[in-house]
Order: sequence, then structure tokens, then C-alpha cells
Amino acid sequence: MLFFATLINYLDRQVLSLTWKDFIAPEFHWTNTDYGNITAFFSIFYAVSMLFAGRFVDRMDTRKGYLWAIGIWSVGACLHAFCGILTSGYISGNWLVDFHGAREAIAVAGNTALVANVSVTLFIFARMVLALGEAGNYPAAIKATAEYFPKKDRALATSLFDAGSVAGALGAPLSIPFIARIWGWEMAFILIGALGFVWMGVWVFIYKKPGLNPKINEAELAYIRQDGEETSNAIGKESRVSFADCFRYRQTWAFALGKLLTDGVWFFFLFWTPAYLSSVYGIKSSDPMGQLAIFMLYLISMVSIIGGWLPSYFVDKKGMNPYAGRMRTMLIFASFLLVALLAQPLGHISYWLPIIFIGIAMAGHQAWSANIFSTVGDMFPQKAIATVIGIGGMAGGIGAFIINKSSGVLFDYAGQTQMQFMGFKGEEAGYFIVFSVCAFSHLAGWIVMKSLVPVYKPITDL
Repeated sequence: MLFFATLINYLDRQVLSLTWKDFIAPEFHWTNTDYGNITAFFSIFYAVSMLFAGRFVDRMDTRKGYLWAIGIWSVGACLHAFCGILTSGYISGNWLVDFHGAREAIAVAGNTALVANVSVTLFIFARMVLALGEAGNYPAAIKATAEYFPKKDRALATSLFDAGSVAGALGAPLSIPFIARIWGWEMAFILIGALGFVWMGVWVFIYKKPGLNPKINEAELAYIRQDGEETSNAIGKESRVSFADCFRYRQTWAFALGKLLTDGVWFFFLFWTPAYLSSVYGIKSSDPMGQLAIFMLYLISMVSIIGGWLPSYFVDKKGMNPYAGRMRTMLIFASFLLVALLAQPLGHISYWLPIIFIGIAMAGHQAWSANIFSTVGDMFPQKAIATVIGIGGMAGGIGAFIINKSSGVLFDYAGQTQMQFMGFKGEEAGYFIVFSVCAFSHLAGWIVMKSLVPVYKPITDL
């Protein structure tokens, strides 16, 4: 269930990135800066929402918190489809049109700047609702993982459900451009968004805490609780941890700064790779080769599952504590990001080389992500996990806002001025700059985390 929720989460995110360049931008006259603004505002809304989503999940508990989260983001996903109708109504005054009628009205509108501004504003609002709900996915999923797995298994469990993000990204280029080409970009948002409501209908009947689940026997319950943690079956004072309480600990700052420095890398590759292939190599996401390229990129990133298994190896075979094994794993996978430096220099040989290198970098990030999430469960009691995850998610969203906003402005500036950097010209120079930042981000994050929390130190007084 956590895997499929995360899969749907990333399908919903990908609809815009796979349709804006080839379907939406020509209709609404968007620039890279317009798209960068939309993705940047999504990131900042996501960041702020994460701060409160974690607290909300801790108070509501996993089952209800997850239902609220996916319900809200599914509504937000579907709202995107109606931005064209609302833009048409604002421009022409005729609100009673279908998707086709809206496209026709916008096509004959003379004021393209107004069309762009109104549509961007509406898409930002839809992204705001999407971000509000999607912010609850990881706090709820990590909390469920902590409820059902002992510490040594949590990174593997996290990497398995987090593989849903890669599976969603794999399915996105095969389904979304096809739907957009046959039925229009609006139906891509509606059909993909509706998947969340199906998931809700299953989750409400399936999820129960281990202590209340009749399918969990005593041996399984003992295995789950081998760390001496008790999973509360009720919601009460034990669920209420304040932000101020969490910020007293270096462990919170280590997690938050690690997310701040690294989350933007994933969002950059997620939101900009289709545009990168279109701008630099002329490969559109609606073309079979473009769909295959994006599919292969995310297929390569599935290597990240190893990152969930590796800490267990260090714990079981090398005798390390969970935190030490996780930090060693994170250092190994942080080095994977260095291959992003090769994407642009070797791209002239074949566009498949950037696809391979970006895929390896994304695999490194996903393995890192599974482990940095699990460090929270290593060090904090269960009642505080979702709250701390929310704090880190807010920091990660701020990092994503910075990279998405600056990337859109940089790419437009580089293209307009034909800027030159390290032998690259125009938008290619802009992409090389951002790839270089991405290459070193995780190593910087690891150094910061290791400096703040050099050794395993669980919190027992919260």
C-alpha cells in the first residue's frame, strides 16, 4: 500500500513535467521562467505543508492522516485539468465551455501575456493543493514503516516503498504523453489523479496498527518490537510533540540540513529532464524515443533498492549500529552523484550517455533518501517521527524551491544571451552549471550530518 501510494504520488507530480513543454506551453505561451515559477512555488508550498503535515499525521495517526493526505492531493491533481477552462473564461467571459472550446478561445485571444499570466496563476493554485496533500505522503509512510519494522529493517522497507516513486516515474512517460496526445492534456491530469481515490477505498479497510491487526501473530509482533519500542494503539498525549521540543536536538538539524542540501536534486531531475531532452537534443516527451529515454532513466535509478539492503548488511555482518551502517551507505551513494558532471561533456557522443549518468545520479539520490529518512526512526521515538520528517521535508522543499526557481531563470537567461561556460553555450551552459551543483550536493549534505551527529545517539528524553 505504501508503494502504490508513493507511485501515485509521483505519477501526479510527473503529469505537468511531461506535458508542459509539448502540450501546455504552446497553448498558454509559457517560457522556462513561467514553468520554473510553477515548480518553484510547488516546492515552497510543499516545504511549508511538510512542516505541518508531519505534525498532523502524528496527531491524527497513520491511518486517518494518510487518507486525508491522498484525498487532498488527488483533488489537487484533478484541478489542473480545469485551468484551461478558467483561463478561457477569464479572457473571453464565457465560462460554459468544454476543454476543446477552451483551447479554441485561448488560441484566438490576442493578449498572449495575459493568457500566460492567468494560466500560470491558476496552475500555481492547483499545485498548491497538490503540494498540501502530497506533503503527507512521506511522514505517513515513514511512520507506518516505523510501526511495522524494527530499526535494522526500516531502510530496506523504506527503499521498497520509495521504489514506488521510481515505478511512478517509469510508468509516467509511457502513459501520460499517450493520454495527452489521444484525449488531451486535461484528461492526463484527471485519469492519473483519480487513482488516488481508488487507493483510499482499499486503505480504509486494510491498515491497522500491529497490536490491533488480527493477522499479526505473537512471533511477528515480537519481531516488530525487538528494539523495545511499543507501538501505541491510541492517540493521546504521547502523540503530541512540539516543534520547539524537536529543534532542541542536533539530530533534527542534521536531518533537516541533509534534506535541504539534497532534495532539490531529485526535484530538478524529476521536473526538468523532459525539458532538457527537448531543449538540448530536440527529443520530445510525446515521441517514442523520448518516452523510451525517460523510461530507461528511471529504470536505471531502480538500482537504489540496494541502498535499502546495504545498511542491514553492515549491521548484521559488520556489527555496526543502524546509524553507523546507514551513514556509511549514504557516503557510498553520495559519490554516485559525481557522474552528473559527465552528462553534458559526453552528451555530444549520444544523448543516451546523459540518460545513463542522470539515471545513476538519481539512483544515488534515492538510496540516500531511503537512508536519511530512516535515520529519524533510528534516533527519535515513534511519537516524534512524523513531526521530524515534516521539519526535514520543509527544509528539502526550500532547497527544491531554490533550485527550480533559479534553474528556470538561468535557462532563459542562458538561451537569450547565448551565455558561454566551460565550453558550453546557451541553455546547454545553464544545464551544465546545475548538473555541477547536483554532483556535489550529497557529499556536502553527508559532511554536515556527520559533523552534527558523528556517532549514534538515540533520544530518550522526548
